[in-house]
Amino acid sequence: MTNKPAELPKSPNFSSGPCAKRPGWSLDALKDAPLGRSHRAKIGKAKLKLAIDLTREVLQVPADYRIGIVPASDTGAVEMAMWSLLGPRPVDALAWESFGEGWVTDILKQLKLKDARVLKAPYGEIPDLGAVNFDHDVIFTWNGTTSGVRVPNGDWIPADRAGLTIADATSAAFAQSLDWPKLDVVTFSWQKALGGEGAHGVLILSPRAVERLESYSPAWPLPKIFRMTKSGKLIEGLFEGETINTPSMLCVEDYLDALNWGKSIGGLDALIARANANAKVLADWVAKSSWAGFLAKAEPIRSNTSVCLKVVDPAVTALPAEAQAAFAKKLAALVEKEKAGYDIGAYRDAPPGLRVWCGATVEASDVALLTQWLDWAYATAKADLAAA
Repeated sequence: MTNKPAELPKSPNFSSGPCAKRPGWSLDALKDAPLGRSHRAKIGKAKLKLAIDLTREVLQVPADYRIGIVPASDTGAVEMAMWSLLGPRPVDALAWESFGEGWVTDILKQLKLKDARVLKAPYGEIPDLGAVNFDHDVIFTWNGTTSGVRVPNGDWIPADRAGLTIADATSAAFAQSLDWPKLDVVTFSWQKALGGEGAHGVLILSPRAVERLESYSPAWPLPKIFRMTKSGKLIEGLFEGETINTPSMLCVEDYLDALNWGKSIGGLDALIARANANAKVLADWVAKSSWAGFLAKAEPIRSNTSVCLKVVDPAVTALPAEAQAAFAKKLAALVEKEKAGYDIGAYRDAPPGLRVWCGATVEASDVALLTQWLDWAYATAKADLAAA
């Protein structure tokens, strides 16, 4: 029996969204939020514009790409792009986890696009990226949050493509290097990699995406919150902080705090390095573990943020599927009961296992302590299994 660890992580928050706050965060960081003021007032517009400008700086977004703050988190940003841009070309939709599957459902069952091709892979794997047709518009998740599988890089995307590329990058932004010349639409929610508060999305458009918006009108009705053009021209104000709906200035202030923290530690390179260091702690532990493995089958496609784990001990994998799921849930519950790690269970649609957020706001020392608690929880759960 493994002894119970003596030390708890300083921050036991390993949720994959909303994610852990930056080190040292407190409510005092929000004291300058213009609460009770209109977001259309001078101070509100200035805060929103600053959020856009700092996003460009920290995320290293090209100067000719537009950045907008939009409603409904990353989901709202992706759906704005799909409803506004898709239609004039065939579509290749890539899916290897639940959110990619959601975009496939939107394309086939909601937009009902006839000329759509779906390239799928099971959890832990990725579709054949060489099979993608870039004469088509292409939509994919840069990092599959619920599978821990990411694209290895942007090399598979040609620079001279005819179609648009739409990347749901919500668990990749600020933790992985996005290949901007290969991407026409990038979306994320700041409640992921920077640990911001929820409900807001960010939509980034390349000049090619803007050209599509100004030259194409979808055949279907567009809800007000999806409309980015007026009289055939881009509504530039949307990308200067004049949001479609009413944003929470408290959440905006929190995002500004996270961006300033990221800038202060060295910007994007430092944020990526922190995520990589956190993921390496887990990888080193898995390499020595007798019971834990990665859901992602190959290292080049393994996420450094939403790291998904599975139980590989034959004593557990031989159990019926329901018993395996119950065992994995028990592991997460034991760790949470001890206040050593919160929200580490696998996503509801994913195979049974664990999911540990390793983004930049997490400390490597806390990940190391978590692994000790995981070993203790496993030994405890297995002893209970043997006694049953």
